[in-house]
Amino acid sequence: MGLTVHWFLPTTGDSREVVGGGHGSVPGASGGDRPPSLGYLGQIARAAELLGFAGVLTPTGPWCEDAWLTTAMLAARTERLSFLVAFRPGLLSPTLAAQMATTYQNLSGGRLALNVVTGGESREQRAYGDFLDKDERYARAGEFLSVTGRLWRGERVDHAGRHLRVEGAELTRLPAPVPPVYFGGSSAAAERVAARHADVYLTWGEPPPLVAAKVGRIRELAAAHGRRPRFGVRLHTITRDTSAQAWAEADRLLAGMGAERIRETQLALARSESEGQRRMRELHGGSADRLEVYPNLWAGFGLVRGGAGTALVGSHAEVADRIEEYHRLGVDEFVLSGVPHLEEAYRVGEGLLPLLAARGLLPSLR
Repeated sequence: MGLTVHWFLPTTGDSREVVGGGHGSVPGASGGDRPPSLGYLGQIARAAELLGFAGVLTPTGPWCEDAWLTTAMLAARTERLSFLVAFRPGLLSPTLAAQMATTYQNLSGGRLALNVVTGGESREQRAYGDFLDKDERYARAGEFLSVTGRLWRGERVDHAGRHLRVEGAELTRLPAPVPPVYFGGSSAAAERVAARHADVYLTWGEPPPLVAAKVGRIRELAAAHGRRPRFGVRLHTITRDTSAQAWAEADRLLAGMGAERIRETQLALARSESEGQRRMRELHGGSADRLEVYPNLWAGFGLVRGGAGTALVGSHAEVADRIEEYHRLGVDEFVLSGVPHLEEAYRVGEGLLPLLAARGLLPSLR
């Protein structure tokens, strides 16, 4: 199977520096932030479409614009680009979510994918009125995806579970096609839900041996349910014509972070309940001294932001080598990003994607 490569919409704001946000870290960056206006995000979406990216991931959380509304507006400004919309299933009913997704899918011409995010931090969830603990949020997500899946298959659903209850739920229209479900999480509870419901299991960019172990676990769990999900990795990129140019840019970003900002961010992230965030922090240990954690895999982003904290750094050929290495382990989808997202979309789209296509890993760029 060939690769599917997505880009990212920075609905927190964009910059020539690394913008924070997520898992308790504080958004913000020096260097002239770019507000997440519809005009600017539209530029990124149109560039991604022109350059041959399959879709764009849009995050969810109190630090960014709402993903449903933002991407629905951008769908009218694009023609083929898919929108991977992140949302938290505990904040709306499964019947309403199934109806919203159906409307989005049918009115956009089938360009919706869903990134289900259970919510890694209880304090954030409580701000939205959700008072379940982490494991119970995953249990509820499993119920939620069971109900939405049945609704999208045209069933009339009665469900009385531990967390959710619906009676006589059904859709008058069905999505064409059913939107694929992307699901992440590194805890045992997350992996169990992913094995039962994910079309694509999405992980942050850990070194290939650690990703291989995850792929093996999820495959085994999913096989017990007669399922074969695909696998994706979320990574930043710093790809240039030469390796020296790429590492010089990594050094520039690191110099702009500042010791105090790193210290404050790491203190905040240390309180995170997320297993995935813990694994990201373990890669660098809060230190800026040992950031290349695998050849061409740089953990510098994670010093000042939550969530995905690693970047592929190197020449276009070196970055392509690492992507090919992940692909050999079973990873078929990549969600990439880089700062600023508009300029970096062109660097990846004009330098890296043609090289992947020349290696037979991308079916088409347009």
